[in-house]
Amino acid sequence: MNSSQHVKITTADPSAIGLFGLAIVTLVASTQKLEWTHGLSDVIPWAIFLGAFAQLFAAVQDSKHGNTFGTTAFAAYGFFWLGVASTWMINMGVFGEKLAGSVDTHQLGAAFVGYLIFTLFMTIGAMETNKVLFIIFVLIDFLFIGLSLSTLGIAEGFFHDVAAVSEFLIALMSLYGCGANVLNNHFGRTFLPIGKPFGIFKK
Repeated sequence: MNSSQHVKITTADPSAIGLFGLAIVTLVASTQKLEWTHGLSDVIPWAIFLGAFAQLFAAVQDSKHGNTFGTTAFAAYGFFWLGVASTWMINMGVFGEKLAGSVDTHQLGAAFVGYLIFTLFMTIGAMETNKVLFIIFVLIDFLFIGLSLSTLGIAEGFFHDVAAVSEFLIALMSLYGCGANVLNNHFGRTFLPIGKPFGIFKK
């Protein structure tokens, strides 16, 4: 090949696979919170492979686009699901009775509060991405409000239900966002609308 020739290398938008991972894990996990299913044994694989690995893959690919927002969001929530899956396994005694017997759920509550704070400022960033993503982040805000307060023992039943419903709605919106991303890119036009950025912080 002539040295004067340059090959332009492009990478696909990874948001679709990241949103798909988020959609599937929240769909499966929400069925347990809503008591449509029982136990966590069959939730753990989806938390690891879809919640964690799919979103971490999207984060790595987003970094190649120079997308700090997407990289941070997908990586943070990918690691979240690894942490949650590990917590479930500890509680189930997978790593031994000693670890299972020394669990203090307030530590998990502190992690949820940290993720709530993180998600609140990421929601501001989502306002300048598209409206579907903004709605997803608002729902994640409510998920972490529910998880934080119920885990810390504050109106446990009510906030557990808030978390459960929010998580199910996250799944539905993420599936739509995934489909829109794939089809809009595939057809080269707006096949499924995602809504324009609000234009408040970025003109």
